[in-house]
Amino acid sequence: MLVPVSAAPRYTRTAKVLHWLVALFILTNLVIGLRMERFPGYSHKSPEWNSILFWHGSIGAVVLWLAIARIIWRVGHRPPPLPGSMPRWQAWVAHSVHGLLYLAMLILPLAGYAHRVAGNHPVSFFGLWNWPDLFAPNESLRVLFGTIHVDLALALGGLLILHLGAVLKHLVINRDGVAKRML
Repeated sequence: MLVPVSAAPRYTRTAKVLHWLVALFILTNLVIGLRMERFPGYSHKSPEWNSILFWHGSIGAVVLWLAIARIIWRVGHRPPPLPGSMPRWQAWVAHSVHGLLYLAMLILPLAGYAHRVAGNHPVSFFGLWNWPDLFAPNESLRVLFGTIHVDLALALGGLLILHLGAVLKHLVINRDGVAKRML
């Protein structure tokens, strides 16, 4: 069923800005993270590696703070309802994917931070300050948090593919205005 874009409920301007900023920073950091291990000639102790890690960690902190801002905003501003014509299972999947995306936006940067702290490496925010070390260095925790960080990044990539697939479905097949609510 075609829904005129002007008649479809939309997200607030603040929700849209936060969404697109988070999307930009997440995609940037996913690309950096996926490429980090593959930079030719970079050892984990080289200045180049440290520079890449500096940007990756700083951007990750931005994602965390923007995700917190999104959650705070969303608590006070309900999202537009899904169309009543949408099957219940699709609405459940949409809500589940969104919930998992929010969870990943919180846990992924925290796991990266914990990985660095456990490895006895300072975590800087764009060189302005270092985040506090909340626990002592621990090799077992470093490996655990590193694994969680990488595995969750891959899961986040899968969730983003699902999310984008749903966007395309609503834009091209359903044409129900759902995807346009965030544009």
